[in-house]
Formats: sequence, structure tokens, C-alpha cells
Amino acid sequence: MNAVDLHRRLERHSGLLIFGILFVSAIGGLVQVLPSVLDDRLATPGPDVKPYGPVELTGRDIYIRESCGTCHSQQVRPLLAEVRRYGAFSRADEFAFDRPFLWGSKRTGPDLHRIGGRYSDVWHRLHLLDPRAVVPDSIMPAYPWLGERAADAEGDIQAKMRALRLLGHPYTDADIEAAPAALEGLTEVDALVAYLQGLGTSTGGDTR
Repeated sequence: MNAVDLHRRLERHSGLLIFGILFVSAIGGLVQVLPSVLDDRLATPGPDVKPYGPVELTGRDIYIRESCGTCHSQQVRPLLAEVRRYGAFSRADEFAFDRPFLWGSKRTGPDLHRIGGRYSDVWHRLHLLDPRAVVPDSIMPAYPWLGERAADAEGDIQAKMRALRLLGHPYTDADIEAAPAALEGLTEVDALVAYLQGLGTSTGGDTR
């Protein structure tokens, strides 16, 4: 039986066709998934990678809520053009404390994984509240409400940190106890700026 006959037979028998699709998909899935499951280095944070502090963690949730990942990726691929533009390519261990991952796949705006420290807090604040005040040609929408809402408006930072501790984040009781005080007096834009300033620095902790 040649390849053409086999193909015709598969087309005429939906059961065989479905089995073939599932079989090939399973092989492809195993090839992609098994290396990351078997290699502990991919899930182990590097010595300079720390979990997010309460301010950055809150800022990350705001980043997700406002759908920033729709237009911005957070992964610098090991390509010369990307490394020249954004900085060092992303390492697997840098994302050990990211749940969920925010790699993204679309770049209406630039990649943000190495944005930390590139601009001042004031620049980020202006850019978030009124993008065209600092980048006249920007198509990014403004987020003025971030400067009006308290960062701890939901009052759930301790619950979030306890949940993440169950998943392996090394938060201590003291860290969780002190979290509300770290957010006191801050607005959502403060938290989001702190998160952005920590991206790609591999140091974690609040940067404000």
C-alpha cells in the first residue's frame, strides 16, 4: 500500500482519521511538554529570582485586569534583532513565580520583559495616565482611573499570597502579615509602575 492509498483509506474511515490525528498530536505534545517536565532547571528559580512583593503582585493583577497582555508580550526571543532592541533574551527560570505566564503572542506595543529600569517612575505614571503626553504618536489607550483607585481596594492581598504559598512561593507569615501596610496609601498606578519597574530585573521584591 502506497502513501496515496493509505491517505484515501484514512479519508474514507472517520474513525481511523480521528485516531491518526490524535496520535500525531499526542507525539507533538509529548515532544514539547516532556523536556520541561523532566528538566527541573526550567521550573527552578535562579539565585537572583525572588517572588513578587505585595505591591508588584497587586500591579501584576492590574496588568492582567486591564488586558495589557493583549498588546504587549513578555518574552524576548533569542534572536539578534530582539536582543538588540529589548536586551538579553528571556530565561525560563525568570518565570518560576509567574502564575499565569504573561508571555503573550502579539506586539501591538513593544515587548515589556526588559522594561524595568529603562524609564523613570514619573515617565511610567504619565504614560499610563495619558500616553500621548510622553509619546505623541502612541495608540495606547489612557488609564486615568488607575490614579484614582486605591491599590488595596479589593483587600485580598493576603489571601492571594497565601494561595501562592500553597503553590510553592516562599512567602513567610511575616511577609503576608506586612502586605496590607505595604499597599497603604498607594494607588493602582503606583502598583502597576512598581510591577513594570521590576520586569526583567530578576531581582523581585518591590522596587518603589
